[in-house]
Amino acid sequence: MAKLLLLETATDVCSVAVSVDGHLRALTEELEANRHASVLTLLVARCCRDAGVELSDLDAVAVSRGPGSYTSLRVGASTAKGLAYALGIPLIAIDTLQALALASAHNHPFPDQEPYGMLPMIDARRMEVWTALFDQFGRELLPPQPIVFENNLFLDITLLLRQYFTGNRLILSGNGAYKSGVASFFEPSVILTNVRCAAVHLIELAEQKFQNNDYEDIVQFEPFYMKAPNITESSKKQY
Repeated sequence: MAKLLLLETATDVCSVAVSVDGHLRALTEELEANRHASVLTLLVARCCRDAGVELSDLDAVAVSRGPGSYTSLRVGASTAKGLAYALGIPLIAIDTLQALALASAHNHPFPDQEPYGMLPMIDARRMEVWTALFDQFGRELLPPQPIVFENNLFLDITLLLRQYFTGNRLILSGNGAYKSGVASFFEPSVILTNVRCAAVHLIELAEQKFQNNDYEDIVQFEPFYMKAPNITESSKKQY
C-alpha cells in the first residue's frame, strides 16, 4: 500500500496529511497565517504520529506546487525536497488550482448532467487573484493566469469563459473567490466559501501520479510562483 506524505503551503494555511492507498489517514493544520517556516516540520511529525506511519515507511512526498504565496511555497518545496532526498523517495508536485477544482466538484456537483466549469481562485492581494478554468472532471480548459477585478480588467477572461460555459454554470472556490462579487458576470455562479487549500485535497492527484511514476527531479524542482516576488533592494552602501 502506498503511504504518501502531502504538504499544502500555497496560502496562509499550513496543512499536512498522510494517505494510505489513496485514503486519508491523518490531517494536521495550522490556520494562523505566516507560520509555515516555524510549524511545518512539527506538523509533519505530528501527522505521521497520528497516522501511525514512520517517516521511513513513506513511499513518496507530495507538495502543492502553486501558484500561491512566494514565501510559503518556498517553505513547502524546501521541506518536501529535503524529506524526499533524505528518505530516498520520490517527489510529487500537485497543481494547487487543479486540486482546488477537484475539491469543489466533490463538495458541490450540480444535480443534472449539463456541463459546468470550476474556477478556483487564490488570493494574490489587492483585487487580484490567480485562477484557471477546469471542466467538471478536473481537466484544464484555460491555463493559470491572473485576474484583476478592477477597471474592467477581468473582461478578457470572461469572454474566454463564455466560449466554454454560456450559462455561467461555474463553481468558484478558494481564498480569493470572495473578490468575484465585484464582477457581475460571476453572480449566477456558486461560490464555495468552505473549500480552501488543504493537504487532503492533494490525495487523489498524488495517488494518480504515484501509480504512474510521475515524479519530479528533486534537485531541479521549483514551485510555480506565477510571478516574481517583489523584493526591495537596500539603498545602503555595501562595504
